Amino acid sequence: MKVSYYPGCSLEGIALDYAASIAGVAPLVNVELMELEEWNCCGATAAHSISHALALDLPARNLDLAQRAGRDLVAPCALCYNRLKVAEKARGGLKDIKVWDLLEFMTQDSYLGALSKKMVQPLKDLKAVGYYGCLMARPPAVTNKKDYENPQNLENLLKVLGATPLDWSFKTDCCGAGLAVARPDIIDTLVQRLYERALAAGAECFVVSCQMCQANLDLTQERISKKFGNNFYLPVFYFTELMGLALGHPQVKDWLARHLVDPIPLLKKKGLI
Repeated sequence: MKVSYYPGCSLEGIALDYAASIAGVAPLVNVELMELEEWNCCGATAAHSISHALALDLPARNLDLAQRAGRDLVAPCALCYNRLKVAEKARGGLKDIKVWDLLEFMTQDSYLGALSKKMVQPLKDLKAVGYYGCLMARPPAVTNKKDYENPQNLENLLKVLGATPLDWSFKTDCCGAGLAVARPDIIDTLVQRLYERALAAGAECFVVSCQMCQANLDLTQERISKKFGNNFYLPVFYFTELMGLALGHPQVKDWLARHLVDPIPLLKKKGLI
């Protein structure tokens, strides 16, 4: 299926691993991502703190491009997705196309059913918590998602991949998003709590669909371990990386090599790599 694809700025920078895994996995599940021509930054996070009009005009231009292309629009970034939905609401909806976050799009029943038939290596015994962050599902008045307090997309995917998704109550808590430079103290407090809650649930790793969440959970782990006197080891996977692993994609190790918290020891322990 062909869909318009809005990668957003960070997938061309700090989230190259996410971009590579998306490009690698999409063809394996018969999704053809058609990158929007001449797309622009959505304005997150700066625009809506500076100019209300600009914060709407930037994502609205991308919506116009998608409507001209005549295909549904898919965004992998939670911040981009949220800004696109805000702009959609502000203009009273869209005609003929729908805006999806990438996780929701790729975990539709039809794709999960096809995925289950293409498995090369089930992710047996891998215990994970799904972490959605706060912008992919909320606020529901913008996203229209009914399960905004307890989304299940990651859990449904992990089950198909053969992993063990664990229940916990912090899957939509905030990680601090764009405060990593301005207020690292806030990041440390929020993320340390997520580590503790994930471990209490029995998790060995996080699975995410947002590059800001991945960065805050992955890049800060050594610092937070030292600050709070713990030795946290919780790899942070993009859901597309685990799809690639289960589907036998040859470049999985290249994607994972970009992570600061090395997931290879965990995957070797599980006999998955």
